[in-house]
Amino acid sequence: MKYPKEDLITYRIKRARESFNSAKLLAENGFHLESISRLYYACFYMVLALLLKENLVTNSHTGARRLLGLHFIKTGKITVENGKLFSLLFDQRMKSDYEDFIKLPTGQTALLINNVDQFIKNIEALDYLFNDVHSTYH
Repeated sequence: MKYPKEDLITYRIKRARESFNSAKLLAENGFHLESISRLYYACFYMVLALLLKENLVTNSHTGARRLLGLHFIKTGKITVENGKLFSLLFDQRMKSDYEDFIKLPTGQTALLINNVDQFIKNIEALDYLFNDVHSTYH
């Protein structure tokens, strides 16, 4: 590993929070499709931090989703709803980035912002995983 594990975990949590804050700013200014992409990455970076904390490494988005499911959702550490949110955001990001004439239902971005905020808080609440880096971003 190129960087110390704890530094990389802390960095990924920071990137998650920055992506989340960017998503809110984008949505507030009417850039909803771009906001979806940032919301997905907020979750993705948190998932990468969580996986790394457990010495699970992946080089792909699909791998992150699979490992999250196997090691955290199936074990009950993360809710099924959070897993569905992560998958939904992945799909929405793909559509918003690569398809034409995408329209989001009214209010969907605001709902997703609230859900992603909770997703991040749920992962941060796993104190047995994050108590050593948790205080850095609160």
